[in-house]
Amino acid sequence: MRVDHPTISFEFFPPKSPEGEASLFAAISELDSISPNFVSITYGAGGSTRERTIKIACDIYEKTGYRTIAHLTCVGATKLEVHEILQQFEQAGITNILALRGDPAQGPAAPWVTTPGGFTHAEELVEMAQSFGSFEIGVAAFPDLHPAATGFDQGIEVLLRKEQLGATFAVTQFVFQPDSYSRLICELAERGSALTVYPGIMPVTSYRQFTRMLDMANGEIPDSMMAQFEKYRNDPDSTRELGIEIATRVSEEVLDAGAEGLHFYTLNSAKSTLEVVKRLGVRPAERA
Repeated sequence: MRVDHPTISFEFFPPKSPEGEASLFAAISELDSISPNFVSITYGAGGSTRERTIKIACDIYEKTGYRTIAHLTCVGATKLEVHEILQQFEQAGITNILALRGDPAQGPAAPWVTTPGGFTHAEELVEMAQSFGSFEIGVAAFPDLHPAATGFDQGIEVLLRKEQLGATFAVTQFVFQPDSYSRLICELAERGSALTVYPGIMPVTSYRQFTRMLDMANGEIPDSMMAQFEKYRNDPDSTRELGIEIATRVSEEVLDAGAEGLHFYTLNSAKSTLEVVKRLGVRPAERA
């Protein structure tokens, strides 16, 4: 059954320069017209943006009051360092964490090497965050196939284990095949899961950026849809319009499948996401 007022949320990445930070907050200001239910701030591969993630998450929370979800990974940090980061978030009033294993600095296909004194699995990170007693914990979900899983069923088992350890919600990798999202949430429901699973929606604006992200995330996209993007690979305006059209269609289908909300990968830009939400005609659920 489709919800009347789905949650609307946005994902941002930490900018690398003062100019990028100014652009980010300009985008946030534009997106404020939607009154998002929450925002999330990513980590770079290999934990490369850890300090910027902490700073930007705290700045956004302080300046906007949005429910801010900070990504936290197992990569490149000891258990003690992760514990200290959680303390920083807690002291800043940020009590929502997206607990991830994360990708090695060499990319998701590189062999996993545990940091000495660190974590090997996101489950361990969930456990530590849960031990604080003050965090609402989210995790990653993969509608197609988790990069480290041997099959769909194993991915479901991992999600259920994280829920048992304290996770209450999940955010998916970007969805281009709504049937895969529907299969995921139906299987979780059949297994008795109460996880809220927000589908990741990415309005594509750049062919080059999109294909790079697709490779990094081990994402899947129908051949016919990929052919459409390839047709406009050298036409930015047409790529952007196609991205809006597809994101709108996918959003409609996952909402029809029972999604409680939509999580937009904004790529630190507002216009395409604003247009998708406008075309959907949805009004976000009231903030908690």
